[in-house]
Amino acid sequence: MKNFIVLLREPDGRRDAHQENEIKTHQLNWKNWLTKYQQEGKLVGGSSLTLKGNLIKGNDAKVTKGLHEVGTEIVGGFLLLKAEDLNEATAIAQTCPIYEFDGYAEVREFKQQ
Repeated sequence: MKNFIVLLREPDGRRDAHQENEIKTHQLNWKNWLTKYQQEGKLVGGSSLTLKGNLIKGNDAKVTKGLHEVGTEIVGGFLLLKAEDLNEATAIAQTCPIYEFDGYAEVREFKQQ
């Protein structure tokens, strides 16, 4: 088994209005999805991320408050998966609820040392 990280990018939720029932359904879908892959031993970690952070940039490593945004998109969380290969990790990530609210995912293998 190989180790993969799934970076979850999504529109900044503070900017989009969703109905309460949509949010509850989305949260339940996440709970069910996480439980399924944890029980299968494929999901070994992960977390959503807060909206507070610092950016460090440039040769002088200047610190500014805020998040890296591309348009209105932010990295909202990450998942740590165990899979046979990139294809299996991608197939797992394809079933993730991130897409319900226009998010997207990037799947990458950990570099083996």
